[in-house]
Amino acid sequence: MPDQLPEIELEDRGSKGRYLLRGPGGAEAEMTFTRIGEHQIIIDHTEVPDAFRGQGAGLRLVIRAVEDARAAGKKIIPLCPFANAQFRRHLEWADVLKQ
Repeated sequence: MPDQLPEIELEDRGSKGRYLLRGPGGAEAEMTFTRIGEHQIIIDHTEVPDAFRGQGAGLRLVIRAVEDARAAGKKIIPLCPFANAQFRRHLEWADVLKQ
Protein backbone atom coordinates (compact mmCIF):
# COMPACT_ATOMS: atom_id res chain seq x y z
CA MET A 1 0.00 0.00 0.00
CA PRO A 2 1.49 3.40 -0.95
CA ASP A 3 2.32 5.85 1.79
CA GLN A 4 -0.32 8.49 2.35
CA LEU A 5 0.67 12.12 2.40
CA PRO A 6 0.08 13.81 5.75
CA GLU A 7 -2.70 16.30 6.30
CA ILE A 8 -2.09 19.84 5.13
CA GLU A 9 -1.51 22.31 7.93
CA LEU A 10 -2.32 26.02 7.76
CA GLU A 11 -0.03 28.43 9.55
CA ASP A 12 -1.71 31.82 9.78
CA ARG A 13 0.42 34.80 10.79
CA GLY A 14 -1.90 37.71 10.16
CA SER A 15 -1.07 39.17 6.76
CA LYS A 16 1.08 36.19 5.78
CA GLY A 17 0.73 32.45 6.05
CA ARG A 18 1.55 29.11 4.55
CA TYR A 19 0.09 25.73 3.77
CA LEU A 20 2.42 22.99 4.87
CA LEU A 21 2.97 19.25 4.50
CA ARG A 22 5.43 17.73 6.95
CA GLY A 23 7.28 14.65 5.83
CA PRO A 24 9.90 12.21 7.03
CA GLY A 25 13.19 13.55 8.28
CA GLY A 26 11.83 17.06 8.74
CA ALA A 27 11.03 17.61 5.03
CA GLU A 28 8.43 20.32 4.46
CA ALA A 29 6.47 21.09 1.31
CA GLU A 30 5.02 24.57 1.53
CA MET A 31 3.03 27.17 -0.32
CA THR A 32 3.22 30.69 1.08
CA PHE A 33 0.68 33.46 0.69
CA THR A 34 0.09 37.10 1.54
CA ARG A 35 -3.31 38.59 2.32
CA ILE A 36 -4.31 41.70 0.40
CA GLY A 37 -7.20 43.28 2.24
CA GLU A 38 -10.09 41.15 3.39
CA HIS A 39 -10.97 39.42 0.14
CA GLN A 40 -7.77 38.52 -1.72
CA ILE A 41 -4.66 36.43 -1.23
CA ILE A 42 -1.50 36.24 -3.29
CA ILE A 43 0.11 32.82 -3.61
CA ASP A 44 3.75 33.85 -3.83
CA HIS A 45 5.84 30.70 -3.46
CA THR A 46 5.56 26.92 -3.62
CA GLU A 47 8.41 24.64 -2.67
CA VAL A 48 8.33 20.85 -2.75
CA PRO A 49 11.48 19.02 -1.60
CA ASP A 50 12.63 15.77 -3.19
CA ALA A 51 11.02 13.75 -0.37
CA PHE A 52 7.61 14.73 -1.81
CA ARG A 53 8.35 14.70 -5.55
CA GLY A 54 5.95 12.70 -7.71
CA GLN A 55 3.26 12.53 -5.01
CA GLY A 56 1.14 15.50 -6.06
CA ALA A 57 2.10 17.50 -2.97
CA GLY A 58 2.30 20.85 -4.76
CA LEU A 59 -1.08 20.36 -6.40
CA ARG A 60 -2.61 19.34 -3.07
CA LEU A 61 -1.37 22.59 -1.52
CA VAL A 62 -2.96 24.68 -4.29
CA ILE A 63 -6.23 22.72 -4.08
CA ARG A 64 -6.41 23.41 -0.34
CA ALA A 65 -5.92 27.14 -0.97
CA VAL A 66 -8.67 27.08 -3.61
CA GLU A 67 -11.05 25.26 -1.25
CA ASP A 68 -10.32 27.71 1.58
CA ALA A 69 -10.73 30.72 -0.72
CA ARG A 70 -14.11 29.42 -1.93
CA ALA A 71 -15.30 28.83 1.61
CA ALA A 72 -14.26 32.35 2.67
CA GLY A 73 -15.42 34.17 -0.48
CA LYS A 74 -11.87 35.24 -1.37
CA LYS A 75 -10.02 35.61 -4.65
CA ILE A 76 -6.51 34.30 -5.39
CA ILE A 77 -3.75 36.03 -7.30
CA PRO A 78 -1.31 33.21 -8.24
CA LEU A 79 2.03 35.01 -8.63
CA CYS A 80 3.96 31.81 -7.95
CA PRO A 81 4.79 30.18 -11.32
CA PHE A 82 3.69 26.73 -10.10
CA ALA A 83 0.34 27.96 -8.75
CA ASN A 84 -0.20 30.06 -11.88
CA ALA A 85 0.36 26.99 -14.08
CA GLN A 86 -2.14 25.01 -11.99
CA PHE A 87 -4.77 27.73 -12.41
CA ARG A 88 -4.26 27.60 -16.20
CA ARG A 89 -4.80 23.81 -16.11
CA HIS A 90 -7.82 23.89 -13.81
CA LEU A 91 -10.40 26.16 -15.40
CA GLU A 92 -12.91 25.02 -12.77
CA TRP A 93 -11.07 27.28 -10.32
CA ALA A 94 -11.99 30.42 -12.30
CA ASP A 95 -14.47 31.45 -9.59
CA VAL A 96 -11.62 32.14 -7.14
CA LEU A 97 -9.10 33.52 -9.65
CA LYS A 98 -8.61 37.28 -9.43
CA GLN A 99 -8.78 38.56 -13.00
